[in-house]
Amino acid sequence: MTLSPGTDSVTRTTIADVTIPAAVLWDMDGTLLDTEPLWIAAEMELALSYGGVWTQADGWAQVGRAMRDTARTLQERGVPLTSEEIIDALNALVAAGVAANTPWQPGAFELLTAVAAAGVPQALVTSSFMVLAEPFAATAGVFGAVVAGDEVDHPKPHPGPYLLAAERLGVDITRCVAVEDSESGVTAAVASGARTIAVPAVTRVADRPGLRRVETLAGLSLADLGRIAGL
Repeated sequence: MTLSPGTDSVTRTTIADVTIPAAVLWDMDGTLLDTEPLWIAAEMELALSYGGVWTQADGWAQVGRAMRDTARTLQERGVPLTSEEIIDALNALVAAGVAANTPWQPGAFELLTAVAAAGVPQALVTSSFMVLAEPFAATAGVFGAVVAGDEVDHPKPHPGPYLLAAERLGVDITRCVAVEDSESGVTAAVASGARTIAVPAVTRVADRPGLRRVETLAGLSLADLGRIAGL
């Protein structure tokens, strides 16, 4: 079975009476990759190197936020660098950790591979900058579009990144399934009109209309995504 982005055949094709999504739009940090500990460690290292204070709780509070917001918070905690310098330093530290060992979330690689094998388009929609998103996308080898935090005027929780991803794939956002793990990301995905599934890893995600939940990606199939999302 071959499916093409942006065609009616994508939105109407079914597996076991479950509609296949027009595309699957993935968050990266926390959803596909267990990188949040790497980000928190990088933030702590940077703050401490300038005599600042940064706790685990401070780090978890940044999950899902735009990198420029985190940079401003670190400046307030005593890091005497520009936002760009802070972002570059954090990216370098996290990139080194990911390069040493790609920290896949349980079931993420298998589900990406299954969706790709079915011919359904996929996009990576992340608040991380392209310097991290692009190498990961190349490693995964399944994404038809990548939307990174440094190429949008309004990052998550604004719906713009998800709308841009659907536009780049040539699909109807309302026929897409978005998979997220954070409050900020879920807010963006739901507001975009995508069918949204939350896989909360470390942060609380509030209930809201249009949101579905799963505990893990492990064992899920493409048909499961369509069923859970209510397509």
